[in-house]
Amino acid sequence: MAERLPVTNLEVAAAFYEVADLLEIKGVPFKPQAYRRAALALEALPEDLADVVREDRLDEIPGVGKGIADRIREFVGTGSLALLAALREELPEGVQHLTRLEGIGPKKAIALSRDLGIRTVDDLEAAAKAGRVRDLPGFGEKTEQKILESILLYRTAKGRHLLGRILPVAREIEARLASLPSVRQVSLAGSIRRRKETIGDVDILAASSRPEEVMEAFATLPGVERVLVRGPTKTSVVLATGIQVDLRVVEGGHFGAALQYFTGSKEHNIAMRKLAIARNWRLNEYGLVDLATGETVAGEDEAGIYRAFDLAWIEPELREDRGELEAARTGTLPDLVGYGAVRGDLHVHTRWSEGAHSVAEMAEAARALGYEYIAICDHAEALHIARGLSPERLADQAREIERVNRENGGEFTVLTGTECNIDLDGNLDFPDSLLADLDVVVASVHSGFNQTEREMTERVVAAMGNEHVDIIGHPTGRILLSREPYRIDLSAVSEAAATLGVLLEINAYPGRLDLSDVNVRSARGHGVSFSLGSDAHNKESLRQMEFGVAVARRGWLTPEAIANTRPLQELRGFLR
Repeated sequence: MAERLPVTNLEVAAAFYEVADLLEIKGVPFKPQAYRRAALALEALPEDLADVVREDRLDEIPGVGKGIADRIREFVGTGSLALLAALREELPEGVQHLTRLEGIGPKKAIALSRDLGIRTVDDLEAAAKAGRVRDLPGFGEKTEQKILESILLYRTAKGRHLLGRILPVAREIEARLASLPSVRQVSLAGSIRRRKETIGDVDILAASSRPEEVMEAFATLPGVERVLVRGPTKTSVVLATGIQVDLRVVEGGHFGAALQYFTGSKEHNIAMRKLAIARNWRLNEYGLVDLATGETVAGEDEAGIYRAFDLAWIEPELREDRGELEAARTGTLPDLVGYGAVRGDLHVHTRWSEGAHSVAEMAEAARALGYEYIAICDHAEALHIARGLSPERLADQAREIERVNRENGGEFTVLTGTECNIDLDGNLDFPDSLLADLDVVVASVHSGFNQTEREMTERVVAAMGNEHVDIIGHPTGRILLSREPYRIDLSAVSEAAATLGVLLEINAYPGRLDLSDVNVRSARGHGVSFSLGSDAHNKESLRQMEFGVAVARRGWLTPEAIANTRPLQELRGFLR
């Protein structure tokens, strides 16, 4: 077996998330949240955890106290965690797996295991289909049906990874390959290059005249746990984190054609091949060839493939066969928002609620990223699980923000704000008199997800009717790979947002990315403008903005469609 990954941040975070889940199942108070907060900080940590342990700097990580620091040292030193092993042994077999299904909490999971002997998702599916679940106390026919729906979502999500979790790993491998003397060019390809919200396998393409050397280096990279396939032009490996990575090596003259081909999507490539057939050409990963003459028309560089068809360059994020070829032919492709175009973050949390850092620390980190402003939007008091702010604490926070702004001397601005909760009737949990004094008001749904489409739509539209609401946060409530969007008529919401001048948020948190790219493009068609928010709960997570920009680009957005690509004074006029 190859050397174990020296960077164990994600592994330790995953172990802590599992510890939190198991402690919660046992009914242990407080500790699950502590482990989750530490796991979130470890995921966002920009340096190697092993280095932090070696330099005895664990106390610098937010949310890491003495007890959790000891667990980190244990895991980094041994590759295992005794607490996790003990919790797994203590709880009924299968309970942990069942709680991963939406709608099944610890009590339900234990009841299913104890009363029906259910150990696996397959067991649960069989029992639900046979009608045996509905008779358990606290379940019923509706719960049984929802369990079957959750199992379908679970199976669909299996083997997928969040873009925000997998992209840093892929970039590290890409950089290692680029450093090899025998590699002339290297690029991510496939869905990760198109920045899809979830990824199956990571595709990487390299150009080299000595592929055997590249394959040997790739197969023996730190973190490679298993080699699935190894050949002269393709090698597939599985990392210790469970991610599959496929590397293809081609000759330099074919790199452009191969990159276009392996970037995809499948639908985009089919449309491109139809264009080639119409001209009696052949397009594949080896190049674009004129079948009449046998000559290669293009292939060395990717842009040349599109030029040969008299098409403008099509950004990878747009290659989904959603009209991009026609737009490239007619010169109507959008000038997509750039990854560096955002001037400030309009959805940031601090330790006033469930965040890990102070207002000043978040401001300093945002300023270091080149931002001009951030909006502090901690939760309002109705969200008790997130330590939501009372009106009195919000006033105290506003005074702290005022102090931080004085200390910044006008060179960087912290905006006052809140993330209000939209109740079942569309009301907010702060009075208008308080909201009127804030710079940014984000209104979000955090509960009552089972309302009908009509009820949810009326609820959100009612919230937008409040003149102080600037932004609707994560508008469909989805959690990728875990929770489906709630039922809502986005066309009606978009129409209302456009009419009232309310922004719809593209939430950049990797587990949300809400709105989706398809919904973003649809909403823009109604005349909606958008905000981008990282939903950062610690300063490292401010970098999540990149994933929100990726969604905006996949949704065909230009900078003009996004409020926080504007300088501060322009933004103030843009908000309600």
